[in-house]
Amino acid sequence: VQLQASGGGLVQAGGSLRLSCTVSGIVSSDNIMSWYRQAPGKRRSLVTSMNTGGGTYYEESVKGRFTTSRDNAKKTIYLQMTDLKPEDTAVYYCNANILGAIGRGTYWGQGTLVTVSS
Repeated sequence: VQLQASGGGLVQAGGSLRLSCTVSGIVSSDNIMSWYRQAPGKRRSLVTSMNTGGGTYYEESVKGRFTTSRDNAKKTIYLQMTDLKPEDTAVYYCNANILGAIGRGTYWGQGTLVTVSS
């Protein structure tokens, strides 16, 4: 099982970016897909997550600005980020927590850098 993330880049404050993360390999459809981020000098922290049924969680600072979605058929999760702020600058990691029997476990993508200039 591998996760491939893409979509990071440099954007000015107030701008938008869309991250994608695709799971390769055979895994159970019972899973939770998440985005974490790690800013320089800080710990990796949860930004948002979504389960197979569509239930979501958002970290307080991104509520109203970030939207997560998923395409289960494509095994892909998206993170639409709007009104970006310099404090959103971080390496963003996608995470798959496979709960079902097939491919059960926790997997991480390679990280994609988001830089927001002021």
